[in-house]
Amino acid sequence: MNLPPLPSFSGSAPAVAAASPTTRIIDTHTGGEPTRLVVSGGPVLRGITMAERLQELRDFHDHWRRALVTEPRGSAVMVGALLTEAERPGSDAGVIFFNSAGYLGMCGHGSIGVVASLAHLGRIRPGPLRLDTPVGTIQAEFMLDGTVRIDNVPAYRLHHQVAVTVQGHTMHGDVAWGGNWFFVCADHGQTLTSDRVDALAAFTTQIRQALQAQDVRGAGGAEVDHIQLTGPALDPGNSGRNFVLCPGLSWDRSPCGTGTSAKLACLAAEGQLAPGSVWRQESVIGSVFEASYQHGEREGEVRPSLLGRAYVLLDGQFIAQPDDPFAWGWPAVSATPPSPD
Repeated sequence: MNLPPLPSFSGSAPAVAAASPTTRIIDTHTGGEPTRLVVSGGPVLRGITMAERLQELRDFHDHWRRALVTEPRGSAVMVGALLTEAERPGSDAGVIFFNSAGYLGMCGHGSIGVVASLAHLGRIRPGPLRLDTPVGTIQAEFMLDGTVRIDNVPAYRLHHQVAVTVQGHTMHGDVAWGGNWFFVCADHGQTLTSDRVDALAAFTTQIRQALQAQDVRGAGGAEVDHIQLTGPALDPGNSGRNFVLCPGLSWDRSPCGTGTSAKLACLAAEGQLAPGSVWRQESVIGSVFEASYQHGEREGEVRPSLLGRAYVLLDGQFIAQPDDPFAWGWPAVSATPPSPD
């Protein structure tokens, strides 16, 4: 179940101009977590596969990521998304996700936001669609009531009960894939409430640093860059609660779609949740995803399904004035890409 590495992209980068006058962005939030989608006028990507396009975006157009999700236009919590042409036959579109720290393989709350944005634009009607991501194709469905179902890429547990010590406390967690790599920990001894998010962010940052020091990695040597603390739900109608540290120092306001997928894989591996049974995942601020799974094609894999709702916040035009030193993000960067040579 090792994931293939990103292939090398050997194409040359096209010349990059300033933002198009028709660069259009839509902001949504899913369970409190924002997504900023570029629907037109963004960088043109020549890669054939979504993985190649991600690498091309990272290597030659990273100023777009910085402009969209870092200060002064964005923030550490903002997740960006770039809509592309579909990679695979039968798919409706492709999407690449990123945040202030770098690029994401998949994003559950962001996928829900993308579908809500496409519905807002009138590009889709209630019904199913397929979105290609750099780590695989997801199925989605926009419902008449505005909710969105996401059938995620296959999820699985790689390592069971890895020990790590932070602040004198030894805890144990599973390393699991849900579209991104997670350390999923229950015996952390922390209270998962919204008034403690700063302390939780500091604590989970130390867990990530300890995992790096111990060289605990995902398949293919991938960094375990998401830390998920789990615990009992505060609302008795829900199944569990989490706090998720994302790459960088930001924490997820939503229950985290890829994190919930990783949690389902761990529950399935332990025989604690049957296929088709509903798991209601509560975030640290109380927003909820409804989740379930079916067995995947490979042994140990599950195919998670997530149900959530995104709300449109802004539909506008991206502007980068030529004399603005911070138009492409802070600290100031140039809109000129590096030479491919």
